[in-house]
Amino acid sequence: MEPSRIVVAGASGLIGGALTRSLTADGHEVVRLVRRTPRAADEVRWDPERKYVDPAGLAGCDAVVNLAGAGVGSRRWTDAYKAKIRDSRVLGTTALAEAVAALDEPPRVFVNGSAMGIYGETGDRAVDEDAPPGEGFLPSLCVEWEGAAAPAQEAGVRTVFTRTGLVVARQGGAWGRLFPLFKAGLGGRMGDGRQYWSFVSLHDEVAAIRHLIDTDGLSGPFNITAPHPLTNREITAAMGRVLHRPTLFAVPAPVLRAVLGEMAGDVLGSQRVLPMRLLESGFTFAFPEIEGAIRAAL
Repeated sequence: MEPSRIVVAGASGLIGGALTRSLTADGHEVVRLVRRTPRAADEVRWDPERKYVDPAGLAGCDAVVNLAGAGVGSRRWTDAYKAKIRDSRVLGTTALAEAVAALDEPPRVFVNGSAMGIYGETGDRAVDEDAPPGEGFLPSLCVEWEGAAAPAQEAGVRTVFTRTGLVVARQGGAWGRLFPLFKAGLGGRMGDGRQYWSFVSLHDEVAAIRHLIDTDGLSGPFNITAPHPLTNREITAAMGRVLHRPTLFAVPAPVLRAVLGEMAGDVLGSQRVLPMRLLESGFTFAFPEIEGAIRAAL
């Protein structure tokens, strides 16, 4: 692919930071949207809560990637924090979609973050992108989040939704909390361990986003999860094998509910999500199995 100008919102996050480094290393020009006053030539001001984006920063861009949003697992879900999670995603997406639609020369593609949480509890049932949304806070949030991209779609911009799974990374996200526990020999299953966790290596997450940017004709939702989701019990065993640590500890479901509150439902819930559209588009996972994904993160 020829060098492109790519705007990234959420460039300071786990996925956004890795994507920015990957693109820059390959010679692309990355413009980072920041909420504060810009301090570098590659920064552009935006205020997602006020639905403001500096239009000059988007001019001439080939792609816009929106990965911004308050951390879902960063703290207990109070009503106030749930509102922050929602607003940071829905208002930010609205701001970018409207700004993209207003450009005289819009970008080739608008990639908007989403999450596998849209499917809710799936139990042992495997789901792909054709599955309907589930019930609860995260499914309803994801539906509204994706819906906020409508202005870009209506303007004819190719729009992609990345329904990301649990990213296996040493720092950040759920695995950023798991690694220190397992390395200390304190890791173990959560609840009964039978719930499916659909994971993806950080390497494959970035590669998939770049594939979706580069491949004309791809639009709509894409699950970014490894093709072989496993149960929490199986993942716990894999962590023990790779890190050479015992996995004797288990966190009972009542304890998780007491500590995490409503968010415990998503830790204990089962999501068996398959990346069917990504595979059909020709994407190849570098780390399709959990042990490889864990080693890649070390």
